[in-house]
Amino acid sequence: MKLDYKGLAILIVVVGVVVVGAFSLGMKQGKEETVAAGGSNAVSGSDAASALNANQSEPGRTNLPGLSGQNNTTGQSNLLPPNHPSTSTMERANDTGVGFAHFRVGNRNVKGMLADGDKVWVGTSGGVIQYDIKSDQYELFDVKNKSLLSNGIFHLSKMDNRIMVGTYGGGMSAYDLTTKKWRNYNIPDGLADQFVYDVLKDKNGDVWIATWSGVNLIKGGDFEDPSKWSNFTIENTGGGLPNDWVYNAEAGKNGEMWFATEGGLARLKDGKWTNWQHEDGLGAKYEIVKDDNPYKNDPSKVSQHHAAQQAEAGSDIQVGFNPNYIVSMVVDDDGIVWCGTWGGGLTRFDGTNWKTYTVKDGLPGNHIFTLELDEQDRRLWIGTNKGLARPNADGNGFSIMTKSDGLFADNVFSLTKASDGTLWVGSFGGVARISNYKL
Repeated sequence: MKLDYKGLAILIVVVGVVVVGAFSLGMKQGKEETVAAGGSNAVSGSDAASALNANQSEPGRTNLPGLSGQNNTTGQSNLLPPNHPSTSTMERANDTGVGFAHFRVGNRNVKGMLADGDKVWVGTSGGVIQYDIKSDQYELFDVKNKSLLSNGIFHLSKMDNRIMVGTYGGGMSAYDLTTKKWRNYNIPDGLADQFVYDVLKDKNGDVWIATWSGVNLIKGGDFEDPSKWSNFTIENTGGGLPNDWVYNAEAGKNGEMWFATEGGLARLKDGKWTNWQHEDGLGAKYEIVKDDNPYKNDPSKVSQHHAAQQAEAGSDIQVGFNPNYIVSMVVDDDGIVWCGTWGGGLTRFDGTNWKTYTVKDGLPGNHIFTLELDEQDRRLWIGTNKGLARPNADGNGFSIMTKSDGLFADNVFSLTKASDGTLWVGSFGGVARISNYKL
């Protein structure tokens, strides 16, 4: 029996509605640091007090006991193998005392991260955690304490004085930082779909919401007025939006809007829709990436949606490759659109010309899960299935960080930079907080 993909996803959410355990912190500090071990974290919410096993060692890493609040040393040779491919990064770590802390969230993905002042918001497949980097206290928001309608989190961002949360099957939630109250939005409010992947407010004050049933537009950002809500789909745009499964909405440099979908890249400019696919230049050719893509499992056997996607990609192509499927996207300050594809690498589009980067160009992986612009130097952070990368400042190649350099895991789903300068990187099973990095 084949299951519709959304039906399968909802089933997973229902089965997975369990409360996030408290972060289990295993800290790695600089080589010469001797900071004393801290006390136990203060936690809001009764279920967050049931921490995961703090003494569990992390697979594949030595000398990482993962004790809550305990500081350890890094920069030692036995922690960074000499044959690791990022040799230059490894040597910098030894020289400068790169430090990292690991926060465990159990068997859950960390798909959303947001730094806001002294708070870091962590979106997992078990709820949202608000962590205070100064007090080392955190609070859990989830279905059980009636904050959210779904524990699966896709997206976190800040809009005015609210934290916006896109969920997996529970619509969109907004947390008012002043009143400390949640407001949940779903299909009866005008939301196109209960699966929400991105929320963006443009310079005109309009709000765009990327869902799995098209793109919502809320004129003037007036969430409470149903007449201000509208929706763009394949059908009502005459195919201008190439696929109703939309993952990102980004504002362009000249007032246009860009949308990342499972069927290619779309642009809305002056009321006119345009879209592009693999044959136009999106993603690398299969021959270039086929030997570097690790995913062999075929979800089309249980999902009608992915069966259709595989057919669109080509019947002779493995499911680990679909260059029309844009998983992540960002528009930089020059108006360049960067598209992270499912197995087709990273594509750069200036509106006319295309250029794609893959493992053969220095990226650690060809599945690009997240793209972020650094607020300071405006360079890209690239989260892949095999590590974190940044383009080198001279434009030649990429600098790479992997689990051997401090990441919790090599699959990088989300990241943010906190007010103290630390980099927070979300993966499956946990978060790495990294200081003194040089990427």
